[in-house]
Amino acid sequence: MSFSVVIPARYASSRLPGKPLADIVGKPMIQHVYERALASRADRVVVATDDGRIREACERFGADVVMTSPDHASGTDRLAEVARKLELDGDHRVVNVQGDEPLIPPVLINQVADNLEFYPDAAIATLCERIHDVDQLINPNAVKVVFDHQGMAHYFSRAPIPWPRDAWMDGGPLNGDDVSLPPGVDYFRHIGIYGYRAHVLEQFVNWAPAPTERAESLEQLRALYNGARIHVDVAAEQPPAGVDTDADLERIREWLATRSV
Repeated sequence: MSFSVVIPARYASSRLPGKPLADIVGKPMIQHVYERALASRADRVVVATDDGRIREACERFGADVVMTSPDHASGTDRLAEVARKLELDGDHRVVNVQGDEPLIPPVLINQVADNLEFYPDAAIATLCERIHDVDQLINPNAVKVVFDHQGMAHYFSRAPIPWPRDAWMDGGPLNGDDVSLPPGVDYFRHIGIYGYRAHVLEQFVNWAPAPTERAESLEQLRALYNGARIHVDVAAEQPPAGVDTDADLERIREWLATRSV
């Protein structure tokens, strides 16, 4: 079965305006993302943007661009508009690759697309990685996920889940000077790459935000609230961090520069 990759790209960013066009070793960042997506097994890769500057930059390096509304609240809304404009079949698989992931491994794109095929009951597929330290477990910016033996998500949270009751009690491994992860409990951090069936995108944007979504500021909880199953798999390869700040951008520039010599 074929699948498409859609790369939402916005010019506006509170921390790094114009981020998709930031130069990284002679190419705009969005070009690096696009080329990584082309290296996957996707039949089609498109950039979805509401900004003419991004469209012009993408067209210069030959990217397929779909212009979308500037009024979308999220990247998922932008994906749904692209699916409508491309008249994708309801069962067609659409992988959302963020426009600030210039080092994303193509194998991860293939992995979420494949899992939608392997698990026909899943409406959405995504990835995770193991948590190995307490700082990440208690960091609200690291989203945790719990799933069943088939990989179907139970819940996503900014809080530590599952909650290690005994570990927080006096003398437990999370309540002392020598802090360590409690033994016998597996913790997983969610990785924000998603694969959707096209018809689910259309449903998603017509659902009202869920109470849990509003509480946690996690859009994927809207899908769970409405009964859509989300398959979660441990990433086949550890994804490098994306670009949120100037420091992130410099780190990736330096990393790629050493490999282009």
